[in-house]
Amino acid sequence: MKAFLARIMAGTDHVLLPFLAKFGIWGIGALALLDSSSLPVPMDAFLAISVWNDKGRFWVYCLMAAAGSAIGGLLPYGLGRAGGELFLLKRVNRERFERMRTRFERQEFLAMMIPSMLPPPTPWKAFVFAAGVFEMRVVPFMAAVFCGRLIRWLVLSLLVLNLGPGAVEVVAHHSLTVVGVAGALAVIGFAWWWFRKKHAGKVLRD
Repeated sequence: MKAFLARIMAGTDHVLLPFLAKFGIWGIGALALLDSSSLPVPMDAFLAISVWNDKGRFWVYCLMAAAGSAIGGLLPYGLGRAGGELFLLKRVNRERFERMRTRFERQEFLAMMIPSMLPPPTPWKAFVFAAGVFEMRVVPFMAAVFCGRLIRWLVLSLLVLNLGPGAVEVVAHHSLTVVGVAGALAVIGFAWWWFRKKHAGKVLRD
């Protein structure tokens, strides 16, 4: 455990992060808020240590981290909504911009939830910024982030309970596999939702 903790701390020069981690569940929420809003935080590692040290309440840590992430994400989301369109148009042409808008508006919840499920190096803040640019409503945005993060950290917590804190390294080394599995689950979930939606519409018409 000490060696694992030392490797985590070696990756960051911020005194604030280990200080907040000492506050348990509330500290995890604060770390997640910082990570989503501004300061990069090795959330998986901090969460893994917290869950390992307090196994009986692993689900509470996951809930608090997901809530902190959803709240913290409002900052880059707000920046995107305030003037991100011009910023984005400087980096992509109008045609690609409109394609992005169309794809996002058709499946905005999944477009935000799936990246929230995925581990680094997924450019999560870019998706959050885009959610603001394309004017995703605040409540669905926060719900999508919360659900995605909760799934991600529940899976990590279950791995930690079985493998120890080193499960973070397993996830990091097999991130492509994790991305593939999460993507497949998301596609299956969306197909199921779409089928139920069409079926319900057919019943109403009949």
